[in-house]
Amino acid sequence: MADIAGKLEIVADADALAARAADIIAERMAAASSTFRLVLAGGSTPRHAYELLAQRKLDWDRAEIFFGDERFVPPDDPRSNYRMAREALLDHISPCKLFPIPTDGTPQSAADRYEEILRQQYGSSGLERDVPLFHVTLLGLGDDGHTASLLPDQPVLQERGRWVAVVPQGRDTQRITLTYPALESSALILFLVAGASKRDALAQARGGALPAGALKPRGAVIWLADAAAAGQDDEGYGF
Repeated sequence: MADIAGKLEIVADADALAARAADIIAERMAAASSTFRLVLAGGSTPRHAYELLAQRKLDWDRAEIFFGDERFVPPDDPRSNYRMAREALLDHISPCKLFPIPTDGTPQSAADRYEEILRQQYGSSGLERDVPLFHVTLLGLGDDGHTASLLPDQPVLQERGRWVAVVPQGRDTQRITLTYPALESSALILFLVAGASKRDALAQARGGALPAGALKPRGAVIWLADAAAAGQDDEGYGF
């Protein structure tokens, strides 16, 4: 089991962060021997990385793309993570196997359906320690330390049985999120952290605190942060 502190890579700014994230994803995709399973994150930080990935000639037909969380809104809603990823990346690449989180029916039925999809793609109803569910899982970090929709003080933080769960009190709307066990089953967890407002959360999460810090990853962890988030001046960054 990897240490949540992982490896900290510090780059100059949000543009450099996006470029480095795109590099890491492309490298991992090229190294995959067969199917490449990628979990996309929502929010503003990863969007530019998706736009850069869309400009690259990658073997997307080997990719299976999943989502770490989603607001329970229609797929064309401006708040939808799927809509953001579609506009930034998915509409601009060759066809791949795409698995957006359902947002029809009830939140619980949608979570159940997505969990069944994950189990089918994994090929087992249980997660094996040496067989990751995903190759790369992209995650953001909120000012309050949340990641995906693992929000502070929510029952989902205690969920260790299900792979997908409903977050009924998810701020602006109900949400559906991958749980700790599903997120932890990744060959690489890549956190994207930008902005001075994330500085305290980054330090605490790498120390094992906050919802993000409670992850018990089975694979590698990289915290990719810009200088503002890492609290370093322009002479202190690099990787």
